[in-house]
Amino acid sequence: MKTTKVSFFVLSLVLLLVTGLSGWAGAADAESNTSKTYVIGTDITFAPFEFQDVNGNFVGIDMDLLDAIAKDQNFKYEIKALGFNAAVQALEANQVDGVIAGMSITDERKQKFDFSESYFESGVVMGVSANNDTVKSYEDLRGKKVAVKTGTEGYTFAESVASKYGFTIVPFDDSSQMYDDVKTGNSVACFEDFPVLAYGVKQNNGLKIVTEKEEGGSYGFAVSKGKNQELLQMFNDGLTNIKANGEYKRITETYIGENASTTADMGRWELVQKSLPSLIKGLGNTLLYTIVSLFFAFILGLVFGFMKVGHNKFLRGVATVFVDVFRGVPLIVLAFFIYFGIPQALGFTMPLFLAAILTLSLNAGAYVTEIIRGGIQSIDRGQMEAARSLGLPYRKAMMKIVIPQAIRIMIPSFINQMVITLKDTSILSVIGLVELTQSGKIVIARTFASFDIWLTVAIMYLIVIIALTKIADHLEVRVRRG
Repeated sequence: MKTTKVSFFVLSLVLLLVTGLSGWAGAADAESNTSKTYVIGTDITFAPFEFQDVNGNFVGIDMDLLDAIAKDQNFKYEIKALGFNAAVQALEANQVDGVIAGMSITDERKQKFDFSESYFESGVVMGVSANNDTVKSYEDLRGKKVAVKTGTEGYTFAESVASKYGFTIVPFDDSSQMYDDVKTGNSVACFEDFPVLAYGVKQNNGLKIVTEKEEGGSYGFAVSKGKNQELLQMFNDGLTNIKANGEYKRITETYIGENASTTADMGRWELVQKSLPSLIKGLGNTLLYTIVSLFFAFILGLVFGFMKVGHNKFLRGVATVFVDVFRGVPLIVLAFFIYFGIPQALGFTMPLFLAAILTLSLNAGAYVTEIIRGGIQSIDRGQMEAARSLGLPYRKAMMKIVIPQAIRIMIPSFINQMVITLKDTSILSVIGLVELTQSGKIVIARTFASFDIWLTVAIMYLIVIIALTKIADHLEVRVRRG
């Protein structure tokens, strides 16, 4: 009877999840184009094309162009800030309707995506630390390391000349990380799209440009192959109109013109103060995802934990597979599979919140399962045998004798898992989750103040984790005394 109830409970959870996902997919398909709000994926650390200002608004050439085109063509859109690589994968998985992220139009990408007319002609330059007077040409790179950002024209150009000039490529996902690698001396130079690096130099990012601009590619707005053609046509028509009425020129000159504004120099404390609102919002998301995912992880741990200590060999096998799979697959791989892989295979759109919670819950649930199994099995078998010999049923003996003792043993491990899950939320920034770490990246992309922001982020993590640990330790003492 007990085995049947557990099996029914697990089956119900699976059916509920599948039904919910099917409902979301159906709702998305049923939505009419006339009332549709297009979801547009973008990068968040690619100034001056896309970044967040001090008020948390998405700004930049791409963002302003999209807004102007949407107003001209009278369509609605929603920005999903994912980072470049995640945005491209989201487009492949049909998680977004389009991507605008300084995306170069290449023959390889044309096989998967349909592009708009070019809205910006780019080029590649080499940057070095502002204090570096020894590296002035490609010949000076021989035997050294060069930083590049994945998916950019700079990366493509670096690959094409690396063997000729004998340097090693070091890839990064964010421009700010690439710049920091050059400033710290780990790499002697970087290749970057000219408008991006020129903007950064003007904002005092600590680099300087030492080469003439190489011929580069064209930036385009992308949609999945054969899909959202009405959106693509509206983008092209709107682009033509704003070029004709002068709006395009006004937008580009705002960011890269001769009179483009520069970020005001701020003291460290002022910088931290202005950055705190967005960092605190990111911390709130970190705590929210941690609490919700641990709630579901605890349910999964209870179900599979009891299955692992039960007498049914099949259920023990199922629980063992669950633990081996979700404890063995790296969290970042699991996140990519759930958010990009499953929706692409099954043809539906998965909300970011659901993907993040599923990823964290399944990963933490596997560890909680082992915590519960270990806690129960650590209790001497003789106590269960003594309880049964006194006439207590198995279930009552477990609830009255074994479980209370096991809980006292499991508490330290639960506290440890809570801290691990809280820190694991930072990994989910790869699928666009804006938690504390991602919030720090966004601020750094605007300010280039890596040391101050990362120090602030580290202190915020430290304060929260110490506070939670102290609260958990207090509860542990009370439970042990009870």
